[in-house]
Formats: sequence, C-alpha cells, structure tokens
Amino acid sequence: MTKKSSINVEKINQHIVNWLKEYAKKAKVNGFVVGISGGIDSAVTSTLCAQTGFKTLCVEMPIHQDLKQVNRGKEHIEQLRSRFSNVSHAITDLTQVFEIFKSEVPKSDDATKYNLSLANTRARLRMTTLYYHAGINGFLVAGTGNKVEDFGVGFYTKYGDGGVDLSPIADLMKSDVFALAEYLKVPHSIQTAAPTDGLFGDSRTDEEQLGASYDELEWAMVEVEKNKTIEDFFGREKEVFSIYKRLNSANQHKMQPIPICILPKNIIKMTINSIIFIFLLFLL
Repeated sequence: MTKKSSINVEKINQHIVNWLKEYAKKAKVNGFVVGISGGIDSAVTSTLCAQTGFKTLCVEMPIHQDLKQVNRGKEHIEQLRSRFSNVSHAITDLTQVFEIFKSEVPKSDDATKYNLSLANTRARLRMTTLYYHAGINGFLVAGTGNKVEDFGVGFYTKYGDGGVDLSPIADLMKSDVFALAEYLKVPHSIQTAAPTDGLFGDSRTDEEQLGASYDELEWAMVEVEKNKTIEDFFGREKEVFSIYKRLNSANQHKMQPIPICILPKNIIKMTINSIIFIFLLFLL
C-alpha cells in the first residue's frame, strides 16, 4: 500500500503561498505564528509561511519533550532563519505550567483516559500559547494538520492543534506533505523521522497509536471515497479499512461544525408573545 505522491510540487507550493499572502492581506495582519514540533507538517507549514514574505514566528513549546524531537525542531528553525530574514524564533517552555496543572486536577483511576486527557492538555496549552504570541504580534495561527489526519481519521486534539486560524496544508495527503518537504529542502532528519504527535513525552509513533501507517490510511480514505465496503477486502487491507472507518466515525465530532440546538419557530413566537404580554401588563 505504499503511496507515492503525484502532485506538481512547484505549482502546489506557489498556490499555497499565494493563498496565504492574500489571506493575510485581507485579514490585515502582520504575519503568522507556527508551533514547531520537529515533525514534517510543522516544518512544511512554517516554510510555506516564510515564503510569503510576511513575518513568521516559529515557536518551540516543550513539555517533557523527547530530545530527538527537540533537536529536529531546532535544526529546522536554524535552517529556516538562515534562508528567510522574516523568520523569528521563540521558546515557551510549558513543562512547569503542565506540572502545576496536573497537581491541581484530580487523577483518574482509568490510566488510559488519564494519560490521554493529559496528552490532550499538552496540545491545548500549546494552542493557548500560540494565540498569546499571535495576539501580541498581530499574527494568525497557522495550522499544521494534513488531509488524512484532519478529515480522514481525526488524529488531532480538539481545541488543541485543531484550534487554528487557517490551515494551509489541510488539503494535502501525508504523502503530498513529504513530497513538498523534499521540494522545500526541509532538513533530511525531519523527512526521514517517523511521524509522532509528541504528546506523551516519549518517542511513540503515530503508526503505533493508530494501528496503521499513513500510506495505509491514505489508501483506505481513497477506497471509502470510491464507496467500497469492508466486504470488498481481505487480510491486511480489510484490517486497515476497518481501522480507518472506526477512527473516522469516532472522530466525526472534530470534523463537523459544533452542533447547535435549533429552537422551533412556534416556541420562539410563543416566547416573544409572552414578553409582549408581560410588557403590556406592566404598562397597565
């Protein structure tokens, strides 16, 4: 199921950069802020933002971070700053903030739920930090989610790394992101690193958490778009298709707009009539 991207990287690169520039001009902002994780998505997103000529702030936000991830992020930022004069760098170490938070909330007896909640808390602390930097500089928060993660399996934190102002690479598959990374000359150490969300303070990979590689999940996403069903597959393909469908279903709450309770018109009319009646009684 190895997936090779077929996109025209040069045209895609220029299209996204132009889109970012136009969006920033219309929004009347000074630039972009990007959280740097040492991963392929944030490296590509920050490079695209840097190409716009607008100020681009790369923020490191370690929380008990794996040293390899930290070093890859630093390598990328150093390279980006050497290539683009509009790129700046900030470090906000959130480890102490995270530890204080942990000490103030109850611990769950369910270890899985507890650890996952803390992992999502890391992402939400980072989102808050990025919006602080955006606020004081007049920047937009650029998201780093790609298509298969955001709209396929929903592998991101709601109001964490999913809380952004705009998403430059959200219509690119992971394989497309890798192809673009090579074109953009993202450091080799990042291009060859196994994707990881870095939310658990260790080196566990996305594939270990998801149960399938991104190549496999992209394949499944395409098969779903062809209206295939699980009965069409056998062996590993059937297993991957099932994983994709399960994650896609479970994470629809992230992909869909927030549900709004729509009031029936007859109730609204009754409420307005009641207010008018009370008002008239008051006048009498």
